[in-house]
Amino acid sequence: MHKELCAQGQRCSRNRVERLMRKQGIRGKCKRRRKGLTTDSEHRLPVALNLLNQEFRAEAPNQKWLTDITYIWTAEGWLYLACVLDLFSRQIVGWAMDATMTTTLVADALEMALTQRKPLPGLLHHSDRGSQYASLTYQARLADYQMMVSMSRTGNCYDNAVMESFWATLKAERTHDQAYRTRAEARTDIFLFIAGFYNRRRRHSALGYLSPDQFERHFQLGI
Repeated sequence: MHKELCAQGQRCSRNRVERLMRKQGIRGKCKRRRKGLTTDSEHRLPVALNLLNQEFRAEAPNQKWLTDITYIWTAEGWLYLACVLDLFSRQIVGWAMDATMTTTLVADALEMALTQRKPLPGLLHHSDRGSQYASLTYQARLADYQMMVSMSRTGNCYDNAVMESFWATLKAERTHDQAYRTRAEARTDIFLFIAGFYNRRRRHSALGYLSPDQFERHFQLGI
């Protein structure tokens, strides 16, 4: 809140903002613990080593991508969301939504990221060991772009902690307060959150309180 007010040209101290927020009963939304129900690791497909090894830093865009699947409840049933996150700026560079949790879902999110970013060979792609990511079709696409494949250890959410943090942000700041009547309604709202708010405006302490878009622009300008 303090950083946002300063960016808008308001002259105020952090202590004053904290005091006024307490007085008005205003506080940030709390993140809820996510229950992992999307990973199907009971398969016989080949899996990769954890090359990322919880090194959640990158020196430039398109060096390390993280990806995962989550789910959002609607009156029509679950809507599954797959996202690809660039670790450098925390920007969501690809996403896809569907009523079913298939390889096509994660492949569509990957294709969006590839189309938008056009990464060079050598990018590190990190996911869990779910059958969608371990599938021959998905792995072939990674091989096409000469990506290094990394997968979390079984049952260890900390191996993909930055992706888990994004899910927590999405749900705490957007979807938990919604009662979506249809999957289409949820799709639209999630799109607006990711493309209209999170990537462009949502400030991150890890990025010096810049948004992902701002952080990448500063990098490109050498600021």
